[in-house]
Amino acid sequence: MIRLAALMLAAFAAGAAQAEDAPICTDRPGKANAVCTVPPGRLQLETAALGWTLKDAQRTRTELVTIGASVLKLGLTERSDLQIGLTPYAELTTRDSSARRLSGVGDMVIRYKRRLTRADASVQAAVIPFLKLPTAGRGLGNGRVEGGAALPISFAFVGRATMTLGPEMDVLADARGGGRHFALANVVNLSVPVAARLTATGELWAGLDFQRGETVKQASADAALAYALSKDVQIDGGANFGLTRPMPDVETYFGLSLRF
Repeated sequence: MIRLAALMLAAFAAGAAQAEDAPICTDRPGKANAVCTVPPGRLQLETAALGWTLKDAQRTRTELVTIGASVLKLGLTERSDLQIGLTPYAELTTRDSSARRLSGVGDMVIRYKRRLTRADASVQAAVIPFLKLPTAGRGLGNGRVEGGAALPISFAFVGRATMTLGPEMDVLADARGGGRHFALANVVNLSVPVAARLTATGELWAGLDFQRGETVKQASADAALAYALSKDVQIDGGANFGLTRPMPDVETYFGLSLRF
């Protein structure tokens, strides 16, 4: 038993050492989820230090400012991690014939990521079930529990470029009444290293929200840059541009990721 325990400890230490040699891998920036997970026993913080969203339609201008929207991840095994996301401060301003302002904390999202393939596979996949808890104040959230699951699939190309597909299915609360409905989304993400530590990302995102009586079509074109300051620190920034009326006109953000 002692020998078996020693062998298991040595294997865990070797796996941890290999994981520590790998650079930080994040779900930021962009809407696509990465397939990679946080090394076992490590913590990783991915935060949007500042975000700004604008929608101007039908003589109503809506702005949303978020500060510190973050996801804290804990590596469970070599193939899985647990994630908790929360926006500590959000401010929503609506201007039409008058001006209204709401502020407070955002909703909490709990996610579990499980990588389904080997780390060195040319085609990789993961599954991410998630649950949204209604911690946001009135007007900043709908006050309902919602959830879903994402299935990111990543393809490796020549020159360390990667393409990621991100099909997702959500169970959302109806805008009126106590019922629920389904929503589908997908993203095509292309990430290309343009310098030693700099990666450029472009993506197209689309979604269908099957609300009662209508189907809301959503789409956006997104672009972002990520720069690795070290193996454990990354900064990023980007912008998303709405392609359909239900989407915000523009979303911009600046973020930071740290691995401990």
